[in-house]
Amino acid sequence: DTDTHVRDCVRSYTEDWAIVNRKYHKLGTGFNPNTLDKQKERQKGLPKQVFEADEMPDSSSYQDDQDDLKRRSMSIDDTPRGSWACSIFDLKNSLPDPLLPHLLDRAPNEEIDRHNEDQRNASRHREVFALHPALDEEEPIERHCVPEVPKEHFGQRLLVKCLSLKFEIEIEPIFASLALYDVKEKRKISENFFFDLNSEQIKGMLRPHIQTAAISTLARSAIFSITYPSQDIFLVIKLEKVLQQGDIGECAEPYMVFKESDASKNKEKLEKLRSQSEQFCQRLGRYRMPFAWTAIHLMNIVNSAGSLERDTELEMSLSERKGSWSERRNSSIMGRRSLERTTSGDESCSLTGFRPATLTITNFFKQEGDRLSDEDLFKFLADMRRPSSVLRRLRPITAQLKLDISPAPENPHYCLTPDLLQVKPYPDSRVRPTREILEFPARDVYVPNTTYRYTKTALV
Repeated sequence: DTDTHVRDCVRSYTEDWAIVNRKYHKLGTGFNPNTLDKQKERQKGLPKQVFEADEMPDSSSYQDDQDDLKRRSMSIDDTPRGSWACSIFDLKNSLPDPLLPHLLDRAPNEEIDRHNEDQRNASRHREVFALHPALDEEEPIERHCVPEVPKEHFGQRLLVKCLSLKFEIEIEPIFASLALYDVKEKRKISENFFFDLNSEQIKGMLRPHIQTAAISTLARSAIFSITYPSQDIFLVIKLEKVLQQGDIGECAEPYMVFKESDASKNKEKLEKLRSQSEQFCQRLGRYRMPFAWTAIHLMNIVNSAGSLERDTELEMSLSERKGSWSERRNSSIMGRRSLERTTSGDESCSLTGFRPATLTITNFFKQEGDRLSDEDLFKFLADMRRPSSVLRRLRPITAQLKLDISPAPENPHYCLTPDLLQVKPYPDSRVRPTREILEFPARDVYVPNTTYRYTKTALV
């Protein structure tokens, strides 16, 4: 009639209990061989270590000894002022410590190391670390792997040289920039590389606003680093012009209407446009406005250059565009066929084994609106690999940009880091340099680093 809990408690004393021995318990992850019994067995035969703290007397007797020592050390004869600190009684009655044998003897470092090693190995326990008590199973254990040696991170490097930029009419300065975009990751994977290909005559229009330019701003070649190369990487080229009144469409209209062959017929109109541009350059030469843009499917260029037997010149342009420059195209049939070839996005890519190629770009799109957002740009880039009505609605601008694309050399000359530091060898600081462009990897990159700490004495 008792409670069920009480009956269970009584059964724990009255009934026989079975002992379960797990046969394969030692093969489990929770098995710990350093049990208490085994530690006691290992400790048998070890000499007992006695330390100074174990032999130190209790505090009361120690204080009495110190007081007695003070009383004995004070002597009125030896110390007229009666000061214990000034007493020399202890110095007169103290005995010197015995000298340590062979303390000042000279010995080679190898002999000292060998002697220390013999002393460490003498009477050494075979399982020293097993004597340490085992950690609690619930206590987390963190295992650190050996880190890599700190070094600078580089992906697959690509050298892009900007050779020339020409339009049907030449009335004002045009500025350009390059950057890499990954359509699959929808990310910009490099910083902008700005370059200036204007002639000295055109640069003279901005002379009131141009100060002494640094040598780093004169770079026309750049080294891009790509850690995760894929079939979805595009080289985006953006063009800018000096800020002027009116809509972007009105500012770009002369470049879409006038032809190089009609320069003599429209001489007066071109002179008027040139004089207006000079006025805008004098007033607003410090400010820029978007003008046009285009993009290059990078892996198509690499595959096209790799399929040819020698260095070649490739040309990319709109098939619908007809103009004076399109009539003078001399690109090879093999180059155009290879550019039309598409590849899958999951194949492995390499940017190190292709042959250098000179690329002529005549495919530029007029900037629509005041700003080209990244979302709109990724949509356009995705449509460039297939025929799309979206790109057909964009108005083209006739231009000619020549680029030289090749694998970057291992030790380039006259090279500047992204921090504008000179990379050796750099024999002449007056030579037009090559810029290394900072990469923004699409995914995380492990870069071991070293942290330096300085003490106050070191800073002094």
